[in-house]
Amino acid sequence: MKNIRNFCILAHIDHGKSTLADRFLELTNTVEKRKMKEQYLDRMVLEREKGITIKMQPVRMEYKEYILNLIDTPGHVDFSYEVSRSLAAVEGAILLVDATQGIQAQTLTNLEFAKKQGLVIIPVINKIDVLAANVEKTKLEIKKLLKVDDILLISAKTGKGTEEVLEKIIEKVPSPISNSNDLQALIFDSEYDSFKGIIAYVRIFNGFVKKGEKINLVQSKAKSEVIELGYFKPEFFPSKDLKQGEIGYIATGLKNIEDCRVGDTIGLKALVGYKEPQPTIFASFYPIDKHDHDTLKQALEKLKLNDASLSFSPESSNTLGRGFYCGFLGMLHLEIVSERLKRDFDLELVITSPNVVYIDNKEPWMELEIITPQQYFGEINKLLSNFSGEFKDTNWITEDKILIKYEGPLDIVIQGFYDKLKTVSSGYASMSYTVLGYREANLVRLDILINKEPVEAFSKVVRKDNAYYEGKKLVKLLKDNLPAYQWAVPIQACVDGRVVARETKSAMRKDVTGALYGGDVTRKKKLLEKQKKGKKKLAQFGKISIPSDVFLKVLKGK
Repeated sequence: MKNIRNFCILAHIDHGKSTLADRFLELTNTVEKRKMKEQYLDRMVLEREKGITIKMQPVRMEYKEYILNLIDTPGHVDFSYEVSRSLAAVEGAILLVDATQGIQAQTLTNLEFAKKQGLVIIPVINKIDVLAANVEKTKLEIKKLLKVDDILLISAKTGKGTEEVLEKIIEKVPSPISNSNDLQALIFDSEYDSFKGIIAYVRIFNGFVKKGEKINLVQSKAKSEVIELGYFKPEFFPSKDLKQGEIGYIATGLKNIEDCRVGDTIGLKALVGYKEPQPTIFASFYPIDKHDHDTLKQALEKLKLNDASLSFSPESSNTLGRGFYCGFLGMLHLEIVSERLKRDFDLELVITSPNVVYIDNKEPWMELEIITPQQYFGEINKLLSNFSGEFKDTNWITEDKILIKYEGPLDIVIQGFYDKLKTVSSGYASMSYTVLGYREANLVRLDILINKEPVEAFSKVVRKDNAYYEGKKLVKLLKDNLPAYQWAVPIQACVDGRVVARETKSAMRKDVTGALYGGDVTRKKKLLEKQKKGKKKLAQFGKISIPSDVFLKVLKGK
């Protein structure tokens, strides 16, 4: 074990984490040059499209006489649970900071995770070759935060300084320690394979495991025979065993998803696992084709195996049929799950308006941390003053960078706050948040009626003083996104049966007089009047069909 180093990379989104991982793969010859491509460890199409890491990805590298196990982690606040799980499987972490942006909100959040886990932190400043880089200022921020002088300077893009990072990992990160020969392993991630069953991603803390051996899962009490095991290269690379201190995978053959969950322990006794993730945003998913209900259930089960922060439970609606009430860690998390269901499982869904959970006229509150350059402080204060929260504190990180602490209702995050923050700060401010608990609130139910019929998917609970604004925003979004029908469609927002906001989608107009040439104008008037009466009848008896993309557009507030 003395030659093993287990570590992860912590960084805010876009600070160059995936690029640094690419350089490590090249330096250690883990991936052949002809196979190498940018963001190599980002295996999902969605990750490449959005340019962000969504799923953690382990990889085993060999450098000189050392085995280096890297777990690449996401940088967005919605996927912080992925980060917390990776930290439990390693002894060290690279704290990567962009020289053009400096310390950001998610940097602080991830650093706190690592400190609580007792990890060795190696600070690294990236993008030193960029014209906008301010290396000295970024150094000062890190020194103030970590009380250290030893900070590495690199360009992950060109590879400058990256080999020194590997050397520093070997020097500073401790090798694993074992205190028993009895098998003890922690499952930090998993996926499903139709032939091999559940494949558990594991860190072996004590003992060893071989192919064909019987294993016990402590929490679920399931028993299994190891049908395959090995390392991440980063593809599955089978081996004959996994030993103390190593990170690898075990194909369990188990088919029941509840038998092998993230945080479970393999072996004789339990390890300290993970806290169950607490969803903050909720929405219901209904299949457009009611025959797809079972497919949706199976799809959610498989996604949950690969995304432990997703939660769901069955529910039914008079108008939408059978579906699932789902919990997410944020709006991006919700969007990613819905996209994966659509792409990976070919499902067309109705998604209800996202909401937070209210309990007996109480609403959840959060602590919001915002880091911003000084010049945007005033605009951010104005933005925050639009919400019913309260400022708690401001601290200077450096002479021109400020940390704002603010407490407010959690539903701020589903009102497009992140995008608004980026707009008023020209993209320079960053944020992270934690849920505090519940506080008293004056709440009402906002119902949306389309063609005088309630549409449950758009109904939501809101604060009474915010009902008009929310209603006005929703009916405007629906007017802009609904297709035109053959009659004018009223769109109403109601509270306790009283209309608080209304829009009308204009009718699709057909030129019934287009074929007429000359003649008495009264003939044209008669045709138009006849068309008008026909549309009134359609409006009275016609049923509205809402395309699935409308739900997604309203969900995203576009």
